[in-house]
Amino acid sequence: MYFVSELETAFQQNASTETAGPMEAYMKNNFPFFGIKTNQRREILKELWKIHKEEVNQKARTTGWELFSKKEREFHYCSIEILIKELKKNYVKEDIQLIEKMITTHSWWDSVDIIAKYLLGNYFIQFPEETKKVISKFSNSDNMWLNRSAILFQLDYKDKTDAQLLFSLSEQHKDSKEFFIQKAIGWALRDYSRFNPKGVMDFVMKTNLKPLSKREALRNL
Repeated sequence: MYFVSELETAFQQNASTETAGPMEAYMKNNFPFFGIKTNQRREILKELWKIHKEEVNQKARTTGWELFSKKEREFHYCSIEILIKELKKNYVKEDIQLIEKMITTHSWWDSVDIIAKYLLGNYFIQFPEETKKVISKFSNSDNMWLNRSAILFQLDYKDKTDAQLLFSLSEQHKDSKEFFIQKAIGWALRDYSRFNPKGVMDFVMKTNLKPLSKREALRNL
């Protein structure tokens, strides 16, 4: 693919080992970085995306996965940004397989949270009938990142949030010892509290949440 190869060349040309070190450390050294800061990375992506607009549009899924399969973290960010834009309102049901694969590959909060909120969340807006089946699978998985995604996918739903589902997922995982699950519960509840403060308060008061989850959920109440 011309787009992917040219993006890789541009990233190599703009790499900075001085910047890469702190970026890798911030991500707990889970991934190598070129050392390209967000604004510069997005400018590089924007210019090449414009040049190869037709290629990216027609091959969005294969392009996205090819980028996400690479080792440097900047590629993963570009993959997610491309798929968010190209797939919105253009999903097919089979895209859930790609979304799940991305959640469980190179998994860390910075990728998973964006995938959950925008890719998974928008997928269910287009295919609401798939929500129950997929979220049940994710929530009952042994993969913590799928569990987190199930809790967070409604972050952009505002007053259209399925409160019963959110409370049910929070109840299911309330005893988890995983920091990322406790934090996700609190974050999702806090976000929904902007639209239903009484409902969230009542749920938190009657549910024995972990201290972190409870603190995060009630932060704005």
